[in-house]
Amino acid sequence: MTGQKVRWGILGPGGIAGTFAADLPLVAGAELAAVGSRNLASAEAFAERFGFARAHGSYADLAADDGVDAIYVATPHAFHLDAAMLCVEAGKAVLVEKPITVDLASATTLIEAARARGVFLMEAMWMRCNPAIRKITELVAGGAIGDVSALHADFGLQGPFEATHRLRDPRLGGGALLDLGVYPIHLAHLILGSPASAHAWAHLTPERVDENTGVLLGYQAGAVAALTCSINGASRNAASITGTAGRIDLPVSFFAPRSFVLHRPDRAPETFEFPFEGSGYQFEAAEVQRCLLAGELESPLVPQATTLEVMALLDALREQIGVAY
Repeated sequence: MTGQKVRWGILGPGGIAGTFAADLPLVAGAELAAVGSRNLASAEAFAERFGFARAHGSYADLAADDGVDAIYVATPHAFHLDAAMLCVEAGKAVLVEKPITVDLASATTLIEAARARGVFLMEAMWMRCNPAIRKITELVAGGAIGDVSALHADFGLQGPFEATHRLRDPRLGGGALLDLGVYPIHLAHLILGSPASAHAWAHLTPERVDENTGVLLGYQAGAVAALTCSINGASRNAASITGTAGRIDLPVSFFAPRSFVLHRPDRAPETFEFPFEGSGYQFEAAEVQRCLLAGELESPLVPQATTLEVMALLDALREQIGVAY
C-alpha cells in the first residue's frame, strides 16, 4: 500500500463487479488499479468503462500484479475458491463475493490458507457493513426492543429464469439458497447467532437446485427466525425483528437499507434514515481498507468465524432440501 491509498483489483468483470466498481470512487483512498479476466478484451472493456489503470488477460496475472493491494473476487460461486486462493498465495488481501465458497469444507480451506500466510480475507457480505444495519445491531444489543423473539425476512426474484441461467446451474452453485437466502440467514445470525435447530423445505428445478425455499430456525433463548428465498417470484424483500418491548421494520431491499422504523409501545414510530450515494458496496470496501491500514487480518463486521458458522448452516440446509454441488 502507498500511504493511505489502497490499490484495488477486480477479478471477474461481470455484473456484480460492475456495481462494486461503480461504488469504489466513493471510498476515500481507493485506487482503481487493475482488472483481471480470462478474456483480455473483457478486462480491457471493463477497465475502460470504470477507469481502472490496467487490464490482465488471466486471473494469475492480476494476482501477480505488484501494483495491486486488495482484490475483489466476483466470479460465480463455484469458482470462488480457486480464484481467491490464487490471490491469497500471491499475498494479496482478498474480498470474496458471497457466499465465500459453495460449502464449509472449501471455505475452511481458504480461510486456513489466508491465516497461514498472514493475508487479509473477508467474505463480501456487504449487508453487515451497511450503516443502517450497524445501527440496528447497536439498538438490539442495547435492549431497544427487549429480548428478540422473532425475525422474519424474505428475498425473492421474479422468474422465470432459463435453464441455462447461472441461478439454475448446479455447476455454478445455482439455486435460491446460496444466492439469495444468504441474506436472511446472515441477518438472523447477526441478530440471534447460531441456531439450536434448523429446518428447511424447498421445491427444486429440473436441474436439482432450489427455486423456492423456506427455513425455520430455532434458538436456545426461545426466539424463532422464519426465512424464505426464491427465484420464481418477487417477494417483498423486507424484514422485521420483533422483541418483547418493540419491533424494527426494515424496508424493501432490507439487505441494503437506507432507513428503518423502530416501533415501541405507547410511542410514535421512530424512523432512522441513513441516506447514501451509490448502491452500498462502498461500505464493505471502506471496511477492507480500514482493516488493511490498521494491520488487521480480518474484519470484526464480517468475522471469519461467522462466515464458517453460516456456511455450516447452509450445508445442513442444503442436505435437508436435497441440493448437492
